[in-house]
Amino acid sequence: VADAESGEVLAAHNAHWRLDPASTLKMLFADTLLPKWPGTTRHRVEVSDLAGIGSGSSMVGIKEEETYTVHDLWLGVFLRSGNDAVHVLSAMNGGVKNTVAEMNEHAEELQALDTRVVSPDGYDAEGQVSSAYDLTLFARSGLQKKDFREYCSTVSAKFPGETKKNKKGKKVRGSFEIQNTNRLLSGAPGVPVYQGIAGVKNGNTTNAGATFTGVAERDGKVLLVTVMNPQKDEPHAVYKETARLLDWGFKAAGKVEPVGELVPPKSA
Repeated sequence: VADAESGEVLAAHNAHWRLDPASTLKMLFADTLLPKWPGTTRHRVEVSDLAGIGSGSSMVGIKEEETYTVHDLWLGVFLRSGNDAVHVLSAMNGGVKNTVAEMNEHAEELQALDTRVVSPDGYDAEGQVSSAYDLTLFARSGLQKKDFREYCSTVSAKFPGETKKNKKGKKVRGSFEIQNTNRLLSGAPGVPVYQGIAGVKNGNTTNAGATFTGVAERDGKVLLVTVMNPQKDEPHAVYKETARLLDWGFKAAGKVEPVGELVPPKSA
């Protein structure tokens, strides 16, 4: 539980345990690649762009040989946690290997020393680890970018569909709605939308369990909370635990002795 602005850590438990991050690692992916292209950049998806996506991956529904804007692709990354969107952006960035190298370099710049990236989308991979502390650093760095803030706080959006011929034989391309899978932002049974929530990113894989970093603002205080693999056996445990920790943090801010701080980037 950290103050996003001052960097004070208000509470921590096993904050440097190196665990599988799942899709929360997409925060580092976005923080590394967002500055590379304007949102209006268009890209036609090749078959090779979608190679190597892990089985059972979350997808936004990208079709090969269709054209998408970078803005569309980032919505796919943030709202649907689309590994297909991550792979297309990685292909635009010189491939998965190059993207992983850049992400590891950026993690080092952010002094996220618990992190080792193997797969840019956070899909379970041998040797891939991060920590609650590092995920909080990625969120804090990303949230300083206007487009990162926009994407991670979007509740729903239209996403381009597949080009098909209509009854008259004319090619048309519709769209479909995508919803943000961050339940504190979009709500779910037993999980109300959290007052003041402004984003960030969730994840879930076999090895990682559920992971989540959330940011919320109340009365001028901005707090970041990261929870990795909560052990409480309840539906949506990661969101409920985050909400409880945010509630605690807003009451405790300014009253408790900080237990540490979020380090600034090396270049800061």
